[in-house]
This record gives sequence, structure tokens and C-alpha cells, in this order.
Amino acid sequence: SRKSTDAIQPTSSNSRRRSFSSSFQTPKSLKPASSFSDPSPSTTSTTNDLASSSNNFYFISSSDSLSTQTSNTLSSLRASLPENPHIYDFSLISSATTNFLSKRFSSSSSSSSWLCHLHGKQVVVFRRKLRRSIELDDLVHKLSVICRSHHSSLIKLLGASLSGNFVYLVYEYVKGANLGDCLRNPKNPSFTPLSSWISRMQIAIDIAHGLDYIHHCSGLETSFTHNHIKVTSILVAEDSLTAKICHFGTAEICGEVSEEEGSRSLGRTDSKVMKIEGTRGYMAPELQFSGLVTQKCDVYAFGVVVLELLSGEEALKFMFDEGDGGYKE
Repeated sequence: SRKSTDAIQPTSSNSRRRSFSSSFQTPKSLKPASSFSDPSPSTTSTTNDLASSSNNFYFISSSDSLSTQTSNTLSSLRASLPENPHIYDFSLISSATTNFLSKRFSSSSSSSSWLCHLHGKQVVVFRRKLRRSIELDDLVHKLSVICRSHHSSLIKLLGASLSGNFVYLVYEYVKGANLGDCLRNPKNPSFTPLSSWISRMQIAIDIAHGLDYIHHCSGLETSFTHNHIKVTSILVAEDSLTAKICHFGTAEICGEVSEEEGSRSLGRTDSKVMKIEGTRGYMAPELQFSGLVTQKCDVYAFGVVVLELLSGEEALKFMFDEGDGGYKE
């Protein structure tokens, strides 16, 4: 500290002042005029004042430039940050999808999706049926937690909208194809972009990292269960051939899982209200037996995906049996 330094090597106040002023010299462009180059004792105070004012002018100009640069940096940073989750007006989503008459981006037994533009962004809107009614305040709370998740192996959820018994989930659009089509291209069965073991191992690693983040959700002080791990819910990005998990947070928002005494379960006793949500071939035996949705069910489904990566075969398919003339699983 300065006191310690002075105690070891005492210096006069004049020398300290000289060393301080020498470290802040006046720039050449702002030096006083030549008439002040050899001042008399009577003009020393005036010269120092002018030099001090010149220094002040120089530092003010620098601070103005620095504040401008900082403002530009903050603006660019703000533009790069993710937006807060949106509660979209249903009429906006209906208009963007031409009242849901546009060509569907994808369709399955549990959901349908459309590629459209919302707020100037290209997004994918998924429509899923609510297994349990949800209030708007509860939806806002769940979205605020889910949208704070950031991981390179997850498709980002931007917001949602409610209408009747359906929830409309808005996800960012990433150009690519689902893992099932990459492994078994229906248009060209002899071609696959994942033609090396290294590429398939990278896909497995990306899924594992994303699933680990979902289960432990670093920094969110909570845990999630995906409940939809399968090749059709994993996107392979076109530019980098990296895997991204889709539908993160869908199970919580749609009411497919519930918190009951520290566990996540499906109310199987009331089959009219709740039913087991899953895909045949990816459902763990304990899920089919008890209806209890756990993170272990996600790990089981991940194991099935790894087997598909290794073999190239489907998790479940029906094959014709020439012996009895029927089909078998």
C-alpha cells in the first residue's frame, strides 16, 4: 500500500506530485501555444491552469468516445441475447399459419407443426394436446424456467400460446433433418450423411450432453424429464452435423408429468384424464407397467437410439412372416 511504501522509502509531496503529473502528460496536439513555452514566475499559475484545462478537455473527449463505443457494444450484445419468453396471441399464430391450412412441417400421432414467421423470425410452431389444464400464470412461470436453459444440444423454446385444449409451442428453426431420416433416408436408402463411425459417435455424444443438461439443468435448481427421446425428436443440423434435442419442456407444459411426493408420475387411475404418453419401442418396461415417468426412462430411450446408430435399423417395425402369412413385430 502507499502507506507501507512511504514508511520504507519516504518521498516528499513535491516529488510525488511530479511523478503523478508526469504520468498524465498533455498530448502533443493539445500542448499550449509557443508563447507559454518559457513562462515567467508570474505566469506559471496561468500556464498550469491552461495545461490542466487542456488535459481535462482531452480526457472528456476520450470519455465521450469511450461511452459511445460502450453504447455500441451494449447494443450489439443486447441484440445477441435471447429474448424473454413470449406469450403469443393465438390470432398471431393463426395468421402466420394461414389458419393452420399451410403445409405442415411435420406430423405425428401426438403433434403437428408448421414452419412460419413470427416477429420477423423463422420459427416452428408445434401443436400439442394438453393432458392437464394449465393456467396462464403457471404457463408463464414454466416458460420463464425453461427458456433460461441454454445448451448447444437443445432446440431453443421461444414461447407458447394457449387455445382450448391445445398448447402451441414456438421453437427456433434450425435447418436440418431428423436423425431417423439421416439413418434411413426414405428417398435414397443407399445414402446417409452419417457415413463414418466418428460422425455417429459425435451424434451420440451430443445427445448424451443434452440429456445430461436436461436432467441436471445447471443453474436452474430443478430437474426435467424429456419423455420423448427418439430418433424423430433429434435434429441433425445441416451445417455442422451436430445433434440437437427437440421438444425440451414439452412434457412439463403439456401435463404429461406431475410432481407428486418428489416423484414424477402419470395419474393412471383416471384413464379419462391422463394416459401414458410415449412411443412404442422407446418406452422402458417400468413405464409401461407402472406409468411412472422418471429420468431413467429417458436413459432407456437413449440406449435404444444408440442401438439405432450402431445398427441402422428401426427401433420397432413390422415384418411379413411368410410362414403364417402375417406380420410380426
